[in-house]
Amino acid sequence: MKPTENDSSPRCRLRDLGLAPGILPTGPRNDLTDVPGVRVGHFTLRQGDDVRTGATAILPHGGNLFQEKVPAGAAVANGFGKMTGYTQIVELGEIETPILLTNTLAVGRAVEAVLDWTLAQPGNEQVRSVNAVVGETNDGWLNNIRKRALTSDQIRQAIESAGEGPVAEGAVGAGTGTICFGWKGGIGSSSRRLPDSLGGYTVGALVQTNFGGVLQVCGHPIGQRLGQYFLKDQLDQADGSILIVLAVDAPLSDRNLTRLARRAFAGLARAGAAFSDGSGDYALAFSTAESVRRTPERRAAVHAYPELPNALLSPLFLAAIETTEEAIYNSLCMAVTTDGYRGTVEALPLETLREIGNAPCARNL
Repeated sequence: MKPTENDSSPRCRLRDLGLAPGILPTGPRNDLTDVPGVRVGHFTLRQGDDVRTGATAILPHGGNLFQEKVPAGAAVANGFGKMTGYTQIVELGEIETPILLTNTLAVGRAVEAVLDWTLAQPGNEQVRSVNAVVGETNDGWLNNIRKRALTSDQIRQAIESAGEGPVAEGAVGAGTGTICFGWKGGIGSSSRRLPDSLGGYTVGALVQTNFGGVLQVCGHPIGQRLGQYFLKDQLDQADGSILIVLAVDAPLSDRNLTRLARRAFAGLARAGAAFSDGSGDYALAFSTAESVRRTPERRAAVHAYPELPNALLSPLFLAAIETTEEAIYNSLCMAVTTDGYRGTVEALPLETLREIGNAPCARNL
């Protein structure tokens, strides 16, 4: 029997199946909240037989984000999507609100939720302009998206419930109704910690997976083995999107955070994404280091920020690649078979991955 959203059959993360992509060690929870100060919250909405959607909130730190902005960078691999606040990130290199992920037709309500939350924060009484950061993927197969069932008050609950981890994964929050490689997608997360000799920094990733291609797991052609992949029988099934959010505690400039964000797409490629014409492939990266935070005092006068030099970035680039790749796998491994608006989307069968993970060569990865 396949697990469903109403089934207690166990799902597990990739490493519990004996597979560990990459060479760098993970943080203690192996998720985005391993980066100190980062908080994640979800709101999941399941109503009747046709509403399967939600929102996921990422807070770069627990203080007043508008008053203590964080440096950030963004990158786009294929721009078939909607992201509010993107131009400010590109122009000013900073984020001043929680980052919200939701469905395509809920972006406006997510912006309202961010505005309501931000304007209500003590110290923001005189604020008259807020650049909310909201990204989306389209969950309109499992979710009756035209109902627009998700309200701004519900989305705000994702912000208010945000905690320091562990991060719930699979068919939750913004991943409740998403599909990935033809199987049930969702929210996934992972992290990497550099050795002390390379700075001891942590990079974390959280993804909302809703895209297609030819699934590979640690180099194994899982999509082909299971007979489900893009262009099988010449059918175009690869449209969709992914939102990738990276956090790092290294003191990086917005320029180098943009470079870090671009590396996330290498992890996406490793997993087998098709980067199709109808896919919105977006990556954001921000630094939680207090030394580079844009506080009111630092914005009021000439100020020098510490910055990791270019020559020391390569290990962080690899960490971004590996943690993005594993986060995608975790979104698939933790998602359950889900019934929805237009039918049922099966969960990725874990037996095949477990067989590979138990093989002697896999244990040597």
